[in-house]
Amino acid sequence: MEGHVPPTRKGAATRQRIIEGAAQEIRAEGVFALRLEDVMARTATSKSQLFHYFPGGKDELLLAVARFEAARVLDDQQPELGSLTSREAWWQWREKVLARYRAQGVSCPLHVALSQLGTATGAGRTVAAELLGQWQRQLAAGVRHLQGSKVAAAGLDAEREAAALLAGIQGGVLILMTTGSTDHLEAALDSGLARLGLTS
Repeated sequence: MEGHVPPTRKGAATRQRIIEGAAQEIRAEGVFALRLEDVMARTATSKSQLFHYFPGGKDELLLAVARFEAARVLDDQQPELGSLTSREAWWQWREKVLARYRAQGVSCPLHVALSQLGTATGAGRTVAAELLGQWQRQLAAGVRHLQGSKVAAAGLDAEREAAALLAGIQGGVLILMTTGSTDHLEAALDSGLARLGLTS
């Protein structure tokens, strides 16, 4: 369970600063090297402050970081992801996804944070499910827009097409993390868009 978000604006800002500082520390040094002392130094917070906002310690902070990184995955695709209403919008979204993962390279901060949470409490699984659920819903809404404008076939199952596209993206990202190449991610995106009647 995550720490209680304080009612004051200053308290909420302090908590967010700790989360972002921990995320930066993980990006810079890796999750295995993450020490609460380093997070406190980076964010200019005391031990009592850190445990006030994260009474569960490192695991609770990692969960908050995972939620932060998950939100960034979707935020980085906006406004295109939330406005998949035309051919142009879909292709702009494709370019944004590719640009994001090219910039990210072989290190995925969200994957790193989730891998350290494990599945004992189901916390990591919950964060991943929330992210993928939101992502799929926005893709499915885009597919329905294409069907409404007669671009995509009316007989397509929008949810399944969105799920397949999302699975292709995730597979492409895993291969990118292994090989450093975005070729598979690009192929998955292009194949998914072609099924929706979107050819370059």
